[in-house]
Amino acid sequence: MRTRATVAVVTGALALSAFAVPAAQAAGSAPSSADKGDLVAAAQAAREAASGTSAFGTFAAADTGVPYALDLSFSSVKVNNGKPIVAGTTQQVTVPVTYKVTHSADIDLNAADFWMDVEIYRGSYDEPTNLLFGDDWPVCTAVTSTTATCKGTIDVYPDFELTNADATTWKVGGYAVDWNDQDPLADDIDWSKVGYIDNDALGTTKLQRFSKLTVNASPEPVKKGRTITVTGKLSRANWETGSYAGYANQSVVLQFRKKGTTNYTNVKGIKSTSTGALKTTVTASVDGYYRFQFKGTTTTPPVTVAGDFVDVQ
Repeated sequence: MRTRATVAVVTGALALSAFAVPAAQAAGSAPSSADKGDLVAAAQAAREAASGTSAFGTFAAADTGVPYALDLSFSSVKVNNGKPIVAGTTQQVTVPVTYKVTHSADIDLNAADFWMDVEIYRGSYDEPTNLLFGDDWPVCTAVTSTTATCKGTIDVYPDFELTNADATTWKVGGYAVDWNDQDPLADDIDWSKVGYIDNDALGTTKLQRFSKLTVNASPEPVKKGRTITVTGKLSRANWETGSYAGYANQSVVLQFRKKGTTNYTNVKGIKSTSTGALKTTVTASVDGYYRFQFKGTTTTPPVTVAGDFVDVQ
């Protein structure tokens, strides 16, 4: 498992904890225990060398040459089975990433000095605003001598990786580096012997702030014809404070299910207050369950609370 690292601020010599660690593990083999965050920094250095820039100073002045283009491409990339990634305030979230790799026959995806991964990012791939990747390297299974299917993860640690601005659409990128026995720790890497390829247009995925909803219908019991007051609160994860805060001015639907039935019907629509509070009234008629339903926004997933039973006498 890697140590989390922010690639964009790596400076000086690469602090790799290990070199002979493959980016694509053979099917059934044990995952690497190396510091993947540092290895991603090495991949960033290869990216800079390939583009002829050193925006983050991650490769030494003595390094020479430019990496050659690897004959490799990514396709059929899917993050979290096509669903948004939803994160709360503190708990790690791990979602699957699957894709296909097509490559020349002379590339060994499972070689110790071949690194490959698929990541998600905001901003540009060369200078990302934020970058998320998996704790472990992907596992690839050869289909033919030139194709393979790969499975990896994106691991999200909301308590120190995310800000509220990250609740948006992210791009998907992939890279591969064939070091060909060049040592990323060296001060004089011959980049002309290193193969590199990246693709910053593999798709998109959404990151959303986990939402919560509460409901309380009272009084209980209540006489038929009297007023029932239904209250609750809509809140969502605030990644900057590590707590849940009210979601203001959002449309929420009050629903009712008669006792002995299974389907809820819409009663009325209301909006949350500036603090996320919900409050409305209905007239008591029959025994049943009241609940609120929030259909979600681009930054926040839908949520429905369990019904609160009211005995009408």
